[in-house]
Amino acid sequence: MVRGSDIILILVAIIFPPLAAIMITGCGCDTLINVLLTILGYIPGHLHAFWLIYKKMKAEESFGPGGYTYLGNGNFVGNGPAYTGAPPPPPHGHQQQYYGSTQ
Repeated sequence: MVRGSDIILILVAIIFPPLAAIMITGCGCDTLINVLLTILGYIPGHLHAFWLIYKKMKAEESFGPGGYTYLGNGNFVGNGPAYTGAPPPPPHGHQQQYYGSTQ
C-alpha cells in the first residue's frame, strides 16, 4: 500500500535522489553511495533511491509503520514483540555462563 509519505519520497527522489536517501537511511553509507551514483549519472542515483523506497515500503508492510529499524544495505529489521534485540534465554536447567565476571 502506498502512503502519502511514500508519494512525497518518490517526488523528492525524482527531484534530488540523495535527499530521498537521507530521508530513508539518515546520513550513512547508502547516502554516500547515492551521491556518488547521482554524480556518475542522474539515472543510477534515481534507481538507487527508488530501490531504497521500495525496501522501506516492504518493511512497512511486514512490520507496520515505524515498527522497523534500518540496518544498512537495504535491510530492515522489526522492532515488535517478535524481535526484542536481546539474545534468547538459556534453556531450562542450564545456567548461563558469565565469562570474565565474578557472578
